Amino acid sequence: MRARSRIRFGALLTAAAALASALMPTATATARESAPRTAVLDGKRLQETKLLLDRGDPQLKRSVRELQKRADAWIDQGPWTVVDKPKPAPGGDVHDYLSQAPYWWPTQTPTADNPWGCPYEQRDGQRNPEVDTGTDRQDVEKVFDSTYDLTLAWYYTGKKRYAEKAASVLRTWFLDPATKMNPNLNHAQFIPCKYDGRAIGIIDFSQSYTSVVDAIAILGTGAPGWSKSDRSAMEKWNKDFLGWLVDSDFGKQEGAAQNNHGTFYDMQVAALAYATGDTALARRTVLDARARRIDPQIAGDGSQPQELARTRSWHYSTFDLVAYTRLAAIGRHVGVDLWAHQGPDGQSLFKAVDYLLPAATGAAQWPHPELEFHRFAASDIVHAAADAGHPAARKAVPKLETPPGGDLWALRPAAEQLDSIAG
Repeated sequence: MRARSRIRFGALLTAAAALASALMPTATATARESAPRTAVLDGKRLQETKLLLDRGDPQLKRSVRELQKRADAWIDQGPWTVVDKPKPAPGGDVHDYLSQAPYWWPTQTPTADNPWGCPYEQRDGQRNPEVDTGTDRQDVEKVFDSTYDLTLAWYYTGKKRYAEKAASVLRTWFLDPATKMNPNLNHAQFIPCKYDGRAIGIIDFSQSYTSVVDAIAILGTGAPGWSKSDRSAMEKWNKDFLGWLVDSDFGKQEGAAQNNHGTFYDMQVAALAYATGDTALARRTVLDARARRIDPQIAGDGSQPQELARTRSWHYSTFDLVAYTRLAAIGRHVGVDLWAHQGPDGQSLFKAVDYLLPAATGAAQWPHPELEFHRFAASDIVHAAADAGHPAARKAVPKLETPPGGDLWALRPAAEQLDSIAG
């Protein structure tokens, strides 16, 4: 009797173990389902969105198809590297990043004795086409955009080709000894015959690099082709880059800027600090943005005087708010509600969004100088304010103009620079 009981009990244990094994996810699946520790994006929200997608949400399925179109377009492109440019940066190190100031133009016809056509003059808002050849600017934008699109496509579809391509792009640009970029921007936005590099060139990275930081966090949940050694090496690169941003003269100059350059600098520092484990620096940067950025840079009526002074005032007003909304998203991770801040004259992020709403919804014309108005440029900003609980923004969302490539807010709820110009 006891023997038969032991046999039955053993059989029950075996069955229970088999059931537990069937129900328990593998180590890879567990990692795959973990919420990414993203800096700007909300990892838990990504996780919830993926769950809804897995359950067949029709709108999300349509959005994923649009995302996959973007990701598929990158599969046969790149990878890119800083060592491919025709001429190295001043100083001769091919691993140094190089870009050219976009709004500076030659005043002379180039000759053998004056190959650049120097001296150069500034034409605000007018992009010199020569800056798109011969430097790293265009390639680094492809690195940023492709990594983000490919990583999100992998996260929502599980198709390993997307993750493996993103990993290849990152390794080539940042990690492989033969092709990697040095972690500095000493030669960003140089002006021929004038400056070997400028502090404001930091915005080449700060306007988009936080998307790469988030992509790295998402890949870290178990993406095929992105190894533990890749994660460690990328974290070291980011720590070195953060050190350069904080300690270099260029970094300090950019941090002191009183317009979108300063806002984007803070956002980049906060994101890198959070991603590399320096939560105290991330929190301090977001907290300081209240009196250091919002109060002096946003007026009581919600306008941004420094940005309105530009020839592309709509672009730069929306551009600056991209940085603010992303900084507010980082604040969410470190216990700071930047949306709730009100300055002494009523300055706030909600007020700044209110200032844009008439033009963003098509209810009124933008009353300031703008060389190339794109209504869709405000779409992500209004989405962000709506998500933060702003009633006027919530009412405005259905009236927004869809950005080129579709509205992917549900899949990547973080404001992007939707009308891309460099500067």
